[in-house]
Amino acid sequence: LLRALAAEPAKDLKTRLGILLHKTELGHKIGSSSKLQLSSRQRDSSREVLEWRESFDQLLKSKSGVNAFHTFLKTEFSEENLDFWLACEDFKKTRSKTKLASKANKIFEEFVQSEAPREVNIDHETREITRKNLSGATSTCFNEAQAKTRTLMEKDSYPRFLKSASYQDMTKQPWWGDKPGGQAQVGMWFARAKVTWQGFG
Repeated sequence: LLRALAAEPAKDLKTRLGILLHKTELGHKIGSSSKLQLSSRQRDSSREVLEWRESFDQLLKSKSGVNAFHTFLKTEFSEENLDFWLACEDFKKTRSKTKLASKANKIFEEFVQSEAPREVNIDHETREITRKNLSGATSTCFNEAQAKTRTLMEKDSYPRFLKSASYQDMTKQPWWGDKPGGQAQVGMWFARAKVTWQGFG
C-alpha cells in the first residue's frame, strides 16, 4: 500500500489520504452517536423501572411494567387477576354491539362465573351483579368486578411485587447496559416477562 501511494502524484495522494481521514472521522462520529443513543435508552429504561413504585397506576401505564408484574403474579399463581383486568380494558374498546355481547360472555365464563377455569377472587354480590349486566351487555358491564380485582392487586400483590427480589435487583442496577453482558441480561429478563394473555377477539 505504501509503495502504491508513493508512486502516485502528490495531488492524487492528498486526495486519497483526505478520503481515508474522512472515513475514519465518520466512523468515529457514528460510533459516538450509537453510544449516546444507547445511554439515552438505558436512562429511559432505568427511569421507567423506578417509576413503577410511585403508584400502581404508573405500573399499569407501562407495557414493560405490566409484563414484569404479570411474570411476578405467575410465581404466586394469581396472574388471572391481571389477565381479567386486561381483558376488561380490551373489552371497553369494542364498538360492535354483536362483538360486545360475545366478548362479554367469553370473559364471564373464563373469569367470573363460579368455578370458572380462571376464576378471579370477587364476592358473590359482585359476581351476581355482573351476571345480570350480561343481559344487556354494555362496555361498562364489568366495571364493578374489574374495580374489585384492581383493588385486590393494588393492596395485595403490588406491594409484594415491589419487595420481590427481581424488582429490587432491577432498581439496584440502573446502568445494566454499561456492564459486561448487562444489555443482554436486561433483554433476557424482559423476554421472560412477556405477557402470555391472548385477547378475546
